[in-house]
Amino acid sequence: MFILLSVLSILCYTAAALVLIRRLRNVDVSSTSKTPALLLTIVALVLHAYALSSTIIVPEGLNLGFSNVSSMSSWFVASLLLIAAINKPIESLGVIILPVAAILLTAQILMPSSHVLADETRGLGIHILFSILAYSLLGLAAVQAMLLSVQEKHLHNRQPGGFIRALPPLESMEILLFQMITIGFTLQTMSLLSGFMYLENMFAQHIAHKTILSAIAWLVFAILLFGRWRYGWRGRTAVRWTLSGFVTLMIAYFGSKYVIEVLLER
Repeated sequence: MFILLSVLSILCYTAAALVLIRRLRNVDVSSTSKTPALLLTIVALVLHAYALSSTIIVPEGLNLGFSNVSSMSSWFVASLLLIAAINKPIESLGVIILPVAAILLTAQILMPSSHVLADETRGLGIHILFSILAYSLLGLAAVQAMLLSVQEKHLHNRQPGGFIRALPPLESMEILLFQMITIGFTLQTMSLLSGFMYLENMFAQHIAHKTILSAIAWLVFAILLFGRWRYGWRGRTAVRWTLSGFVTLMIAYFGSKYVIEVLLER
């Protein structure tokens, strides 16, 4: 059942991405509806959710293995994109996000992992939830930053193709980027605070590197938001800081997890 649901979800993710690509290649993007892509994404997310529940929720507790958490994070990112795309013209981000979700779900099928946390407290569950939500939203912001960089480059070169014309105005893209970062930064703050509250030792040997890298990423986003507020940072400066913070956070969340669970098999 897990494989069947996953394959159907992968097909829907792929179909939704192809619909978006075809829409972006249209000369007049505004003449085509984004509804078909959003409906396909909804179906993909529902199937993906059922598939995740069958592998993560096990009798012994929660299976938060590397491939499971990677797939779950991609589900959160795609879900946040869908919610935002209903009212904002950012469905173009799905060209990148939806294929990534399909790839990570495929990896979950081909490379299953097991890291069961048994009898976890409610507090630790809250910490895990804040961490995944923060990573997902800041990941969405990173994709937004990359699109912002491409858009700015094309506009400066006076070569706005169909894809660029499909994006909102540059100023609107920047405002949306900092809205994502602000919410993601708040969630990351809650993640760190809940970790210090509910974990016995955030600097224990097996998680010290994760704590330090997460704190560095938090500091990067804090500096970026301060720079935006105090000095009006925008454009390439905002893109560099956003991508630097997200890469640091990605290494903290998944780099260490990959090394410990996959390479060291602990």
